[in-house]
Amino acid sequence: MNKIADYFRIGPVFQYFVRVFRKPDPNHPTNANLRMMHGINRISIIMFLFCVGVMIFRACTR
Repeated sequence: MNKIADYFRIGPVFQYFVRVFRKPDPNHPTNANLRMMHGINRISIIMFLFCVGVMIFRACTR
């Protein structure tokens, strides 16, 4: 049962959001692929939050 609970933990998800929107750490090595991945993730997170906001707005105005 504990293994199933591990699949539904959302703590690591929020840690990733914080890590994506932070300034890059000079101690960690970086390359172009990693930077592009984080850039695309930033765009997708912002678009998702915008769409959720639009959906909430539309639901409230009906």
